[in-house]
Amino acid sequence: MEKTPLTDDHIHIDPVNGRGIEAAKDFMRAGGTHMFLVSKPSFSLGVFPGRGSDYCAVFDETLRIADKIRETGLVVFPVLGVHPAEITRLSETMTYEEASVIMMEGLDVAAQYVAEGTAFALKSGRPHYEVTPEVLALSNEVLSFAFSLGRDCRCAVQVHAETGPCDDMVLMASAAGMDPTRVIKHYASPETPLIPSMMAKHEAIPALCREGRRFTMESDYMDENSRPGAVIGPKSVPRFTNRLLSEGLITTEDVHRIHVDTPEQVYGVEIVL
Repeated sequence: MEKTPLTDDHIHIDPVNGRGIEAAKDFMRAGGTHMFLVSKPSFSLGVFPGRGSDYCAVFDETLRIADKIRETGLVVFPVLGVHPAEITRLSETMTYEEASVIMMEGLDVAAQYVAEGTAFALKSGRPHYEVTPEVLALSNEVLSFAFSLGRDCRCAVQVHAETGPCDDMVLMASAAGMDPTRVIKHYASPETPLIPSMMAKHEAIPALCREGRRFTMESDYMDENSRPGAVIGPKSVPRFTNRLLSEGLITTEDVHRIHVDTPEQVYGVEIVL
């Protein structure tokens, strides 16, 4: 069979706390060709921001890792942003409102990397766990700001949020002037009206293909030695894709739509071998 691009839409590679380049090589050996490398939360890299510019340390490390991965022959699209859980972590030393301001400043810095072409999308969202109405409102302000940056940069925004459709984000993106078809719901469930990035092992993938749905696939591999293989391993996207194809549950056209057409349309990148 002719080789086709296989793209992981959300993966982390961490040479300090995890397996690093060896994990990327596992992805490639399993047939993976392209990855959207997502910046990790600042605190997981030992960065505790006091101002937006402090996020440069996180973003520069992500770009350094991307360059090392490219040496293996993989194509890497960095995605930079501020993890929504940071509002909780930052609030240990400041008010929630102060934390939200620093998060927006960090997103503004990330957008500068997109504008200069070293990153290809932004990452934002809101906490996936229960929070107070104040924290939820501030988190939605941060997310709306991310959408406005996506509008200005003409780039996609990956969102990390609670389980479920998150259908209010369609209106939020539109209100910010951003095209909601360029909003990707990371760790998605099928009912979202956003572009779902489905876990590679999700049982709904064959049904979504039969419906002709646009979606991507991800591993959300964390690359942390303290949590080996979490969320699922770096080989997962190519392995599950090839398994579904060999079992006749998806077609070669489905594979092309998942791994080439949809990421090209959503991110505005070229997926070629």
